[in-house]
Amino acid sequence: MARARKTGTSAGKVVEKVAPDAAPVLRKKALIEAAVLRSGQKKRDAKPVVEAVLAILGEALARGEQLNLPPFGKLDVKRRSEKENAEVFTCRIRRAKNSRPQARTPLKGAAARSK
Repeated sequence: MARARKTGTSAGKVVEKVAPDAAPVLRKKALIEAAVLRSGQKKRDAKPVVEAVLAILGEALARGEQLNLPPFGKLDVKRRSEKENAEVFTCRIRRAKNSRPQARTPLKGAAARSK
C-alpha cells in the first residue's frame, strides 16, 4: 500500500503526498486483464481496444489537450518538458468524490445485446 504523508492544508483541506516509489503500478498487461474481466470480452477482442485507447490518450496529452473522462476524472497538463529520451508531463487530476470504483459491469450487458 502506498505511504501518504500530510504536507499541509489547502483551503482548509488536508493535502497528502504519496511517495512515488511506494505507489502500486498498473501495467498494460494488468489493465487488459482487468478490462477482460470487467467487460466479459475475450482477451483477443479487448487487447486492441485497450491499446488503441492508450494510444489516443497519449496523443491527446502530447497535443496538450485537457482530458475530461468520467469516472477517471479531469486531467490538465500543467507543465511539459523534453528530456533526452522522453517527454515529461506534470499533470493535475481532479476526480469527483463519488467517482469511486463500482462493482457493476456496464460493458457486459452491451456485449450480450450486440450478439
